[in-house]
Amino acid sequence: MKRFTSVLFLLWVVSISAFSQSVKTPDQIYKELFVDVQMKRIFPDNKTFVDCVPKRDPEAILADYRKSRNGSTFSLKRFVEGNFQIPASPTSTYKSDTSVSVKTHINELWSLLHRKPDVAVSGSSLLPLPYSYIVPGGRFREIYYWDSYFTMLGLQESKQFDLIDDMVKNFAYLIDEYGHIPNGNRTYYLSRSQPPFFSLMVGLLAGAKGDSIYNEYLPALEKEYSYWMQANQKKLDAYSADRCVVRVDTFIVNRNWDASPTPRQESYYEDVQTAKRSKRSPPVVYLNLRSSATSGWDFCSRWFGDTENLETIKTIDIVPVDLNSLMYNLENILYTIYQSNGDSRKAAFYKQKSIARKNFIDQYCWNERDGVYYDYDFRSKRQIKVPSLAMTYPLFVKIATQQQAEAVTTKLKSEFLKPGGFTTTLINTGEQWDAPNGWAPLQWMAIRGLENYEKTSLASEAAKRWVALNIKVFHKTGKLMEKYNVVNTTLEAGGGEYPSQDGFGWTNGVLLKLMNMYNITDRGE
Repeated sequence: MKRFTSVLFLLWVVSISAFSQSVKTPDQIYKELFVDVQMKRIFPDNKTFVDCVPKRDPEAILADYRKSRNGSTFSLKRFVEGNFQIPASPTSTYKSDTSVSVKTHINELWSLLHRKPDVAVSGSSLLPLPYSYIVPGGRFREIYYWDSYFTMLGLQESKQFDLIDDMVKNFAYLIDEYGHIPNGNRTYYLSRSQPPFFSLMVGLLAGAKGDSIYNEYLPALEKEYSYWMQANQKKLDAYSADRCVVRVDTFIVNRNWDASPTPRQESYYEDVQTAKRSKRSPPVVYLNLRSSATSGWDFCSRWFGDTENLETIKTIDIVPVDLNSLMYNLENILYTIYQSNGDSRKAAFYKQKSIARKNFIDQYCWNERDGVYYDYDFRSKRQIKVPSLAMTYPLFVKIATQQQAEAVTTKLKSEFLKPGGFTTTLINTGEQWDAPNGWAPLQWMAIRGLENYEKTSLASEAAKRWVALNIKVFHKTGKLMEKYNVVNTTLEAGGGEYPSQDGFGWTNGVLLKLMNMYNITDRGE
């Protein structure tokens, strides 16, 4: 059976090789048709058109558009509907049974969010994947990088280890095929990645299948590291950057980066309007908006020059504490693998890198007076005084000293803990990654980080509040949401470029994990 599966995979690889070599994004394929559809708001959500599948040859569609668009009876909306398959509405026909426990609901949802291996379609933005995977839900019809780790936490609790295995294989495939794991498996996401959680995914799989998994994925882990560190480091001045790499004094660290200074295709109209309002160079604004999407926190006061307005965004000037904590974790895992393999030279290389990164975080991100880890602005050479749940990442990867963990715990308890769990920041900008919103991945990072330092009381209290809010909303609406208002639990979460989505992969995963960790029950259990 293994031989047969391997042959099928090789055939699949051959079948999409031509597709991979000629990957084009929707704007490259549809040119002025793409711009017109997005700027004229044919669909309320710009992501709809870039996810459409053409009904016939894309070149013929574009040629017909150029011929007919100036006609007196021409309708752009009718033209699009006649030439493209419109993706299904995010509102699912699936009806939740709110009388069952939320655990039962989640275990039923896995099949709804499950996708089989993809088939390449000319003109489609979907990057085909060779193995099964879970999508978040709602408007998010594809796999997402950092979402998937938190989804896997739930799959782990549901004993769906084969699906975890498939998803890790998909990410390794993306690294091999494109040189990195893109934001999601869409052509318009290829210019950026997302927070590097791949090593943690491999760790989850190793927990089920044994430590040999680390060696199996060692080439992919190395390529992931190389992607984030690719730069001409010898030519970097003391406070300068190249792609994802930043030099701060003698330290080599990382920032969020997207390779394309153009509007995000899935949010084209919004980005053009933001650039106009900013009165700054549009390519600079676009690059900062895209780089914020790389962080996963799109958008948040962490990235704003005035901490209040999106138009002042300056993500590419910032060395984030959470990103560098994850890079420390990757370096530490690579060190451990090579140490175990007896390769002392490579082990020493990664050990030195991880120690240097830890020292950077201690020296440039830790603020003793405030008891907080902050992001660092390498252009202005100062900390960005925006407290956020990013401060918990050093606890998650065990960089913090016990004294630092004590201070972070105090800050979380006194200012961040709200009726529904931890708020993302203390600033309400109207953006979705600010107060009053709480997000499942950040609840997990904070709670697990606290547990690493035996802060079980606060961790347990936060988990119980978050779980209670999730369960309350489920039994009221039949939905598990992308994000929640943790400050006023009677209100829905808001902010952002699109309505709050339901489904929802990482909420399902973290909720199931926390309920089992803290033995929290729901009705009927």
